[in-house]
Amino acid sequence: MSDKKIKVTLVKSVIGTKQSHRATVRGLGLRRIGHCVELQDSPEVRGMINKVSYLVKAEV
Repeated sequence: MSDKKIKVTLVKSVIGTKQSHRATVRGLGLRRIGHCVELQDSPEVRGMINKVSYLVKAEV
């Protein structure tokens, strides 16, 4: 597997969003606005980021 990482930051509140989008944000490991995590670069993680792209900022 690749050892590349993606840095994901929550930039917008999950209040008022769909329940599945909230669950996706939690699945990415994000807890609060400004919280940043580094995740393995995989198709699954990229799909999750794409689903909630309006809530998060991602950097390779």
